[in-house]
Amino acid sequence: MKTRSRLIIAAALLLLAAVNVSADNCADHSKAEVKQASVVEMSTATVGDKAPDFTLADASGKKHTLSEFAGKFVVLEWVNFDCPFVKKHYGSGNMQRLQAMYGKKDVVWLSICSSAPGQQGYMKGEQLTASVKEHKSNAAAYLIDPEGYVGRMYNAKTTPNMYVVDPEGVLIYAGAIDDKPSVDPKDIAESTNYVSSALDMAMSGKKVQTAATQPYGCSVKYAKK
Repeated sequence: MKTRSRLIIAAALLLLAAVNVSADNCADHSKAEVKQASVVEMSTATVGDKAPDFTLADASGKKHTLSEFAGKFVVLEWVNFDCPFVKKHYGSGNMQRLQAMYGKKDVVWLSICSSAPGQQGYMKGEQLTASVKEHKSNAAAYLIDPEGYVGRMYNAKTTPNMYVVDPEGVLIYAGAIDDKPSVDPKDIAESTNYVSSALDMAMSGKKVQTAATQPYGCSVKYAKK
């Protein structure tokens, strides 16, 4: 009888332990889900809302944080020098001209590459430094996003994909660089440049009329899942 009682007690203890372990696992899983949901919610770039903050390193390893440019207009340009749509704007000098022109107006222009290692457009170190120099970029910095975290945060789909952030840190434009989705440099002169329009309107105190457009270009070469 005593043996049977001991067995019953032991079984009850094992069952209680199993319940506690299961409860602990559920609690951990629940915490993980809440944490993941918070990250997703905080990491979504939406026109009219605060632009998500981020920190990325340039070719030399120096880190740049979006929030450090508070009080200034900031342009984010997703780039891949091997993309023919990007070549259209760099080969013609159009992108460099815009970078220099607005740089003189105290606009911070950040080029961002979200190409993963082994994917088209990915470079680092001396190769990247040489390529930026070769393309005569006038951007304030060329930032590397090999994990694609910032690219996905901003839902960057193509190169180029352009964004404008105002001095209050609000995203006021997202989309294409212009309204001519081609690789022909001759189309640039006849195009409406959405980035210039957004900057000029906002800098003169006007509301940006075209705040979002469909980007065009090569797909961003994110790491394959």
